[in-house]
Amino acid sequence: MFRHAANRLLTRSTTTTATIRRAFSTEVSSTDAGDSAFNEAWKKVVPNIDPPKTPSQYMETRPPTPNTLPSKLTVNFVLPYSSELSKQEVDMVIVPATTGQMGILPGHVPTIAELKPGLLSVHEGNDVKKYFISSGFAFVHSNSYADILAVEAIPLDRIDPAQVQKGLSEFTQKLSSASSDLDKAEAQIGVDVHSALNSALTG
Repeated sequence: MFRHAANRLLTRSTTTTATIRRAFSTEVSSTDAGDSAFNEAWKKVVPNIDPPKTPSQYMETRPPTPNTLPSKLTVNFVLPYSSELSKQEVDMVIVPATTGQMGILPGHVPTIAELKPGLLSVHEGNDVKKYFISSGFAFVHSNSYADILAVEAIPLDRIDPAQVQKGLSEFTQKLSSASSDLDKAEAQIGVDVHSALNSALTG
């Protein structure tokens, strides 16, 4: 009995995985077949009321992947409470990935990178904008679009070096005197963040 039920579940799981494939953001079309099917079903049930819009209808269609290497990288840099950059064309972006500093140029291979506390720099000609970010993700698409999502970000020129040194000293002292694993973990996070801040300011 249990074997029979397990086989049915495995068969259903395999069938579902094989038939369902969600499009990447670069593949979102202006008219989704799923939306059309939903609208038709809605009109059969409630013909006198317009069908509600689905989330995909609010998504702006991405430009197709160009045949030639573009000269600019289009960047969206957003925070939970604001948008720092929106569709800004730049030469390069350098992000603090967990694997190390990662430079993103036009034509970069599609990538998803987790970000750690560190310096994010946006390069456009001779102009370089620098931000310190706490964490987040960078999504690089095949059409030379990059979406950078950060939890916190602040322009580097607004950071007080004296406060950074003070915080680093305090957390270093807390780490050396911590008695529990929780205290050590909290102090280590403070040391790591303030060390990254100090490196961003002095680097």
